[in-house]
Amino acid sequence: MTHRIRKGVEGRGGQRARTQMPVSSVGEDRAILLGFAMMAFSVLMFFVVGITVVKPYINRCSLSADEASCVLLQADILEEWVDCRGVSTVPCLRVTVNLTASNQKAFLHFDEESVPLIPECFYIPKCQMDRTELDEEVLKVKNSLDTQLGGTLSCFADPATHPRDVILSRKYTVKNALFAMLWPCVMLGGGALLVGLVKLTQCVAHLSPETNLPKPFAVGKQDDFMAILTSVQRIHEQDV
Repeated sequence: MTHRIRKGVEGRGGQRARTQMPVSSVGEDRAILLGFAMMAFSVLMFFVVGITVVKPYINRCSLSADEASCVLLQADILEEWVDCRGVSTVPCLRVTVNLTASNQKAFLHFDEESVPLIPECFYIPKCQMDRTELDEEVLKVKNSLDTQLGGTLSCFADPATHPRDVILSRKYTVKNALFAMLWPCVMLGGGALLVGLVKLTQCVAHLSPETNLPKPFAVGKQDDFMAILTSVQRIHEQDV
């Protein structure tokens, strides 16, 4: 009889221990999945930003252009049109400026990308087949520049490497590269933090599964005691 009672108590105790073992909830699983998805997407963003922003900035670090002062001298449209991606030809607007520091003439470019692509052109329109629209667009930009002839503007010059070229603005800078890398870093950190918090919560729950719920534990003990008494009464009745 004692063996039966002990067996019944051990069975109920093991069942109660199994039911009190913390199990990952659906919300925790989804939070972990979201964290890993954020980290995977951040890696993809690192790859895209590295190709589109960081790599061009590193390749153009040799263009160490310093800020200078330029005087706008002349803006004219070249008679010979330039090639546009092998699709058509477009007119070229050439702008000549004078460097105030060295008193040398140079061709003005919009940014550092246009220096190797279009050596003498400040502006070329988008590739279109309608020659009339191309002429009108370039002429509109030329008329706007003609109103500023003789004026001083800020430019970037590198007399040692490109003595005949200056740029109006820099497209790839340290500030732009760091700002582009900020968002992948934030997403990677957020995903890692989310997974870490969920794992930490699960570890704490596994270390102290009984102290978190004292009242249900006491109720469980009372239920086990009543079950033991019931089992003793049934065994006693069978023996009788």
